Amino acid sequence: MINSDLDIAHWRQELATRGRTQVRDFLQPDAARFLQGLLRDEVPWTLAYRSEDRSQVLRADAVAQLGPQGEAEFIAARAHEARGRYGFAYDSYMMVTAYKEGRDPGLPLHRVLEFFNSPDFIRFTQALSGDTSLRRVNAQATRYRPGQFLKRHSDIDVEEGRRYAYVLNLTERWEPDWGGLLQFFDANDRVIDTLMPRYNTLSLFRVPADHAVSLVAPWAEGTRLAITGWWLT
Repeated sequence: MINSDLDIAHWRQELATRGRTQVRDFLQPDAARFLQGLLRDEVPWTLAYRSEDRSQVLRADAVAQLGPQGEAEFIAARAHEARGRYGFAYDSYMMVTAYKEGRDPGLPLHRVLEFFNSPDFIRFTQALSGDTSLRRVNAQATRYRPGQFLKRHSDIDVEEGRRYAYVLNLTERWEPDWGGLLQFFDANDRVIDTLMPRYNTLSLFRVPADHAVSLVAPWAEGTRLAITGWWLT
């Protein structure tokens, strides 16, 4: 699944120097196309959002009952509620939770999660990061559509053992003015780096790091597809 021609030493050095990197051509072409189609056509999405300072999920049937206008108003209300505080609204499939609960048994995403936690892939995470304490990988599929967003946060979670956050980008075409950009901030609230969700790239950064996914613009054509999560100890 992973591109065997990756220059791991190069990306490891950049990660060590900058605390983040974006590995190009991360997957073999057939694997990237397969995962893109899987996220585009087969995933039973839920709407993940934050309200009243709690992370919540709206199941697909509840989203359908809202209708397009009602859903747009619901997301806009979450954006309004997020003023001055942490918030998010985007489509999600929690791969670990679904796997443990035995949901959607025929969905190939379960095999992806197994691969991410296989000995070979764990050794790969250790080689790329230089961190031999890594033991597990958390994952969720994500889809950002117009109006959806993820506000600034650091990803820190000592109990879960988060060491590196990753975003495996699977949208074949994306323009920078469509939003959905992974942005990093310094202590003075300045944007110090921006990573485009380029197709078949792995965005990887050390935790904690203040970052956000910028709001997807109403004129965006298509959706921002990715598998994201953390490499854990």
